[in-house]
Amino acid sequence: MKNILLLTFLTLTLVFSTEATAQKFNGLDKSPADIASFPSSYRVSEKAARVIYSRPQLKGRSLSELAPDGKVWRTGANEAPEITFYKDATVGGKSVKAGTYALFTIPGESEWTVILNGNLNQWGAYSYNSDADVVRVTAKASTDSDSLEAFSIAFEENGTMVMGWGTTRVSLPMSL
Repeated sequence: MKNILLLTFLTLTLVFSTEATAQKFNGLDKSPADIASFPSSYRVSEKAARVIYSRPQLKGRSLSELAPDGKVWRTGANEAPEITFYKDATVGGKSVKAGTYALFTIPGESEWTVILNGNLNQWGAYSYNSDADVVRVTAKASTDSDSLEAFSIAFEENGTMVMGWGTTRVSLPMSL
């Protein structure tokens, strides 16, 4: 009888102590992380470039209030995106060494400034420092009839990186 009571006590203690120390997880991120790579095919194991970024959504807001013209923007949500070149590349006509860079943009009406910055692991653009800029290039902005609710980055077959949100499309030519 003592053994049954002891076993019951130990079982209850284990159940309640495990529950009391269970890991608490945060809810889902409102701006999920995504990856765009070149070449885009999942079957190609040797990538030339990869962008890791978060995808904010418009949710009834305008692009101009979320990424105002003339101001440095983190180019997504949460942490500043990071773009990795696995070999030397040409971005918007300028040479870039293989490596990983923070990706920032300055939106404009007909063109955006795209910035590759050497300071990684930045939250937003709050600690952005232009002294760490590696390259600044201009990318053409245009409009599309289709509207994208979530900010998206994709690579075209020729290596051009396209950023889209709402009806805005920004194209940055790259030789990878």
